[in-house]
Amino acid sequence: MDILKDPTNDRQVKTLKPPPHRPLSKNLMFPDKLKNKPDWKLLKDHLQKEGRVAKEELFKLVADCNKLLKNEGNVLYLQDPLTVVGDIHGQFYDLLKLLEPKVGGNPETTKYLFLGDFVDRGSYSIEVVILLYAIKINYPNTVYFLRGNHECRQLTAFFNFKDECLYKYDQETYDMLMDSFDLFPLACIINSKFIAIHGGISPDLKSIEDIKKLDRYHEPPRSGLFCDLLWSDPVDHDQGNMDGQWKSNEVRGCSWFFGIEASMKFLQRNSLISIIRAHEAQLDGYKMHRWNGGQDFPVVITIFSAPNYCDVYNNRGAVIKFENNTLNIQQFQYTPHPYLLPNFMDIFTWSIPFVAEKITEMLYNLIQAGDQGDDEDDVNQEDIAQFKQLTNQNKQFNKQQSGGSSGKGTEKLKSKLKFVATMMKLQKTLREESESVMKLKGACPDKRLPKGILSAGKTAISDALADFNVAKTADIVNEKMPAQAQIPQQSISIKKPSNNTPQPKKK
Repeated sequence: MDILKDPTNDRQVKTLKPPPHRPLSKNLMFPDKLKNKPDWKLLKDHLQKEGRVAKEELFKLVADCNKLLKNEGNVLYLQDPLTVVGDIHGQFYDLLKLLEPKVGGNPETTKYLFLGDFVDRGSYSIEVVILLYAIKINYPNTVYFLRGNHECRQLTAFFNFKDECLYKYDQETYDMLMDSFDLFPLACIINSKFIAIHGGISPDLKSIEDIKKLDRYHEPPRSGLFCDLLWSDPVDHDQGNMDGQWKSNEVRGCSWFFGIEASMKFLQRNSLISIIRAHEAQLDGYKMHRWNGGQDFPVVITIFSAPNYCDVYNNRGAVIKFENNTLNIQQFQYTPHPYLLPNFMDIFTWSIPFVAEKITEMLYNLIQAGDQGDDEDDVNQEDIAQFKQLTNQNKQFNKQQSGGSSGKGTEKLKSKLKFVATMMKLQKTLREESESVMKLKGACPDKRLPKGILSAGKTAISDALADFNVAKTADIVNEKMPAQAQIPQQSISIKKPSNNTPQPKKK
């Protein structure tokens, strides 16, 4: 892999290695010694250095993985040892941490089940897909994927995965990846005792056979069993109680909330003991829904594997590790990642507002001088005098040329000057509140500020951020669980990272 050359030796941060200069070549990505399988370790190192994969090699990689996905059923059946992973959301560098032996486990020796939501939110979704597909091809019998609600055309167009595809590749690549996501299985039975899905259960789900009968090879619908498996949520109540078994999920805009009654009926009917799912951000990376009094095994377990979600939540990530009929929660901290400008913006486009600010600042000073505003003291008095003299001369000249009528021209000029003054105010807000503006943009799903927020000023930005923090707090409310819980033939333990290192430490 050729690194980016620095012939003039003017690289500012010399301790940081430059990214690879070219995409990974085909003979390196698919070496003969691996019999046409991708070298996932080399690929991991290449992508970690911000390297790229050529479009032709990406298409081959996805096509090879698609052959494996097509042959898998709607419902997978797995036994421990097994590591279960929740949402990743394009956080590639956190995925690398997750795959380490002391966190999730080395893919060479560890069986993995990913519960979906590989893409969107983060800026490295394509890298996540490339690496996981490469690992899947090398270990087809130990690495498995389930579909999440973000593996669809509607959400990837609304959030940023489509934009990422268009920035790094093109529309054809995006369409190809969407077709591949249509092949993902929908559920998994673990140890014949747990059902693993991305979202939750459904009023239309009576038995596991109902999932097997679904046609999964298309865009998820807006209602019904297929939709609910990806979208439904457990009710946010300590006892899991609510009016009726099902409640419309207004938070998601589709699907349902389910509680203890619906959960217990489904589990008892299918001889299962718990529902394992992802789909919701959690402060500690997991949540135990102990609706049955806290003594028995949790009815629902939520796992979330994207630490410091969206670079603002400051949460931990976690995975579930099944081994010898024991369930362990392994937490891990986030990993710093290279910074990308919002919406994959280039540096020239990013700098335009700052140039515009300087231009409007100059015009604004002229406006203050010409209109004799309250802020004249901020402008050099000699400049004001010269400007007034030139303005008076110009007015006399215009009056002579127009026969004494210059009212319309003056009003038109004032309108333009007022517009420039408004622009100056916006630029001033951007400059003084840049940190708050960037936080607010990161909180918005399409990375765009609410309409009119800049013109409203500092107070409006602070209020909008406060509203986001309220929603964020509601989203990551988490129940603490004891260090260990026991039921017949099952136990739970939690391993937390220490304050100084993200590596696990047994509690």
